[in-house]
Amino acid sequence: MTGMNNQPIGIFDSGLGGLTVARAITERLPHESLVYFGDTQRCPYGPRPLGEVQLFVQQICSWLASCNVKLIVIACNTATAAGLAMAQQVFDIPIVGVVEPGARAAVRATRNRRIGVIATEGTVESGVYQEAICALDAGMTVYANATPRFVELVEEGLRRDGDLEQVEEDIREASLHPDFVRIAHDYLDPITEAGVDTLVLGCTHFPILESAIGEAVGDGISLINSADETAKDVAEILAYRGHLNDSDQTPQHRFITTGEDLGEFERLGAQIFGAPLDGLEHVELTS
Repeated sequence: MTGMNNQPIGIFDSGLGGLTVARAITERLPHESLVYFGDTQRCPYGPRPLGEVQLFVQQICSWLASCNVKLIVIACNTATAAGLAMAQQVFDIPIVGVVEPGARAAVRATRNRRIGVIATEGTVESGVYQEAICALDAGMTVYANATPRFVELVEEGLRRDGDLEQVEEDIREASLHPDFVRIAHDYLDPITEAGVDTLVLGCTHFPILESAIGEAVGDGISLINSADETAKDVAEILAYRGHLNDSDQTPQHRFITTGEDLGEFERLGAQIFGAPLDGLEHVELTS
């Protein structure tokens, strides 16, 4: 049993955004070791056919399973939509996506049963949040909107120098710019005008924009951060199975990228993760 406890948690995303989930997991479970896989060579997943993304999910889950992980987190909304159900059927370790934890938290939080979701175009078009929320409570009304400019803003902010606090401050300043305020209202006004009281941040980039989005929608709307909710789920699953790491050894994290630019991944990733990405490795997956 102890051997299982000390195995790492596997986490993957199409790139860097899933490090918001990795960070939330390490904050909640500081003794756990992680293997983080960023498929930057094939990023972004959003515009790709779901069948192709499903193949990527199977490939990366196989790679992580070969690292003897005890649980896998698909820390990407598009990959969760495309491949979570398949992966859960194929692999014999627990596999968690980022959609259901966020959906469940939204259903618990809403008082008027009107929920907004902002995400990438691929996630919104898949209908995965709408399905997950209504599966939990068929009386819910869900208003989903694709917000691709928000993803671009985060990525532009990350490419500046500085730690995550500085990046978040830069993004906050950018979010006060009249052009951004107009874009934010174009995206968010239809959702707020629909009378939602809860908004799901349905992209792993969006926790970095949380304060700016909160300002745009106002105080009366609860924001659901899928990264935090997924970390809660991981902790509960491992505790229930008796697989939480009970040793006092320093956790060993591994970071993997399929991209060629290790320097950029290391620099940007450290900003999001909040700690250096020591021992970053490059891996090639054959298509």
